[in-house]
Formats: sequence, structure tokens, C-alpha cells
Amino acid sequence: MKALRDAAAVLRAACRSFAGALGAVIVLLVMVAALFAPWVATHDPDALDILNRFAGPSAAHWLGTDHLGRDLYSRLVHGASVAMAVALSAIAIALVTGTTLGLLAAWLPPRGEAAVLILFDIVAAFPSLVLALAIVAVFGPSTLVVVVIVGLTLTPHFGRVARAQALALRSAPFLEAERILGASLGRILLRHVLPNILGPLIVLASMDIPVVIAIEAGLSFLGLGVRPPLASWGVLIQDGYQYLSDSWIPVLVSAGALAVATLGFTLFGEALRDAVDPRLGRDR
Repeated sequence: MKALRDAAAVLRAACRSFAGALGAVIVLLVMVAALFAPWVATHDPDALDILNRFAGPSAAHWLGTDHLGRDLYSRLVHGASVAMAVALSAIAIALVTGTTLGLLAAWLPPRGEAAVLILFDIVAAFPSLVLALAIVAVFGPSTLVVVVIVGLTLTPHFGRVARAQALALRSAPFLEAERILGASLGRILLRHVLPNILGPLIVLASMDIPVVIAIEAGLSFLGLGVRPPLASWGVLIQDGYQYLSDSWIPVLVSAGALAVATLGFTLFGEALRDAVDPRLGRDR
């Protein structure tokens, strides 16, 4: 119950500013669209209507149609589901893997810690697109490949933060008391260290969601990620770009949705960070 009250207090503090409230509204809209896409969408996102290709916004098609007559609004709504599924899956992989390695690095002997840090440096040295090209060349493009690529790319990010937070707690008096009482290392890490470092990691995860959404859209635009006819925002931008001379509406609508979503998650993530550590907001 105390954890829920603390989380509610942080959310209230994050929404006090205009930027935080605006970000929270955008995040809420994207999450509703992602979770309830079959009910929020007005059409089947893959239904073809060649006779109405490149139709403008109307009562039947709120945002118009694409080059195959598919409803753009419905495809954008289902694109939110794809974006959030990829983002949350990749963040979960990076959070679990990075936190585990970061905690191990904080408690391993110096050589083991150095090995983990070198691993972080090696992974971080590869840009996402270069790593994507290498993995796609082996396994072929797919949604799973996008999730793995982004998860691997962000793992050092979470690992370094988890290690730094754990090192700050390593000599804390309550942990010394646990060691004296004979608590195992696993109990100390899971029952005492992890709950105390989880807050900053969750804030970091919320700030990385727009990064993942943008990476997924970029990879899908290049044909390295989500494959058509699945309605990814990157696929929608690519489809619209190919027919830009026929209609600019598909590109404008899909790129606008991507921009608004990433802006909303960025604003909300920064508001959460300032709520957790108000000194950052005052300094900025």
C-alpha cells in the first residue's frame, strides 16, 4: 500500500506542470489506442478499397485513405498497438538484463566487474542501425528482431544506472546489519537493494520509451523491422513516402502521430524525473 501511495504522489507531482500534464494526456491517449485498438478503430486496418484510394478526410474516413484505400485512422490506431508492444517488450528485456548485470557488476570482484563493464562498452559501441543490419542479415527482418535489437542496445543504459545505484547502497548500514545477521547475497539483492534502486530505473524506462518508438519506426521505414501489411508507424510513413506525389496526407498523418507520441512520452518522462528528484527541475 505504501508503494502505491508513493507512486500516486509521484504521478500527481509530475502532472502539476503544464508539460507534465500534456505529456500524461498524450500518453493516456496512446495507451488507450494501443490497448483497445479493435474497438477504437472504425475500420479493418487491412481492408482494401482501391476505388477510394487517396481519399481525403471525411465522415467515413476521418483521416482519409492510403494508396490501397485502407483507412488511415484505423491503421494509425493499430500502429499504436505495434509501437507500444515493441517498446514495452524491448524496455522489459533491457531493464531485466541490464539490472541483473548491473547488480552483479556491483558485487563481483574487480575482474568480474571489469568484464561486465567491457561488455557494456562493446554493446554500446554499435549504433542501433548497424547492429540491426548485422542481425537482419542473419535472421531476416521481423518484429522479434526489432525487439531484440532495441533491447540489446539499451541494456548498457540500464546496467550502468543499476550498478551506480547499487554501489551507492553497498556500504549502507542496513545492508551491513543484514550481512551480520547471516542473510544470503540473493536475499540482500532481491529484498533490499532492488526495491531501493527500482524507482530511478522505472523513470529511466519511461524516458526510453520514445527512443524505442523512434528506433522501431526508423527500422520499419528502412524495411528492417515490422513487415507490411502490419500497421507500424514506420511502415505507414514509408508507404506514404512512396506515393508522396499523389497525396501528402498519409505522410503528414503518420509522421504527425509519431511526432506527437514521442513528444508526449518525452514530456511525461521528464516530468516523472523531476518529480522523483526535484533538484533536476530547479537546475533546469
